[in-house]
Amino acid sequence: MKNVVDLREELIAIFQQLKAKEISHADAKELNNSAGKIINSVKIELEYAGLCKVKPSIDFLNVPKKVRAK
Repeated sequence: MKNVVDLREELIAIFQQLKAKEISHADAKELNNSAGKIINSVKIELEYAGLCKVKPSIDFLNVPKKVRAK
C-alpha cells in the first residue's frame, strides 16, 4: 500500500473477507490495529508540522489525481 486510498481499499477488503468468513476475527483485528498505527503516525507527523508552522509533504497523503476521481 502506497497511500491512504490503498489503505482504505485494503480495509474494505478485510471487512468483506470478515463478513464472508474468509478471514478470522483475530486476523482482521490485527490488520485493523496495524492500519490504525499507520494512520496515527501520519497524524503525529501532521501535528508536528503544525507546531513547526510548516506545510508537510507526506507521500502517504499525496494521492495521484486519477485515483481521486473515483
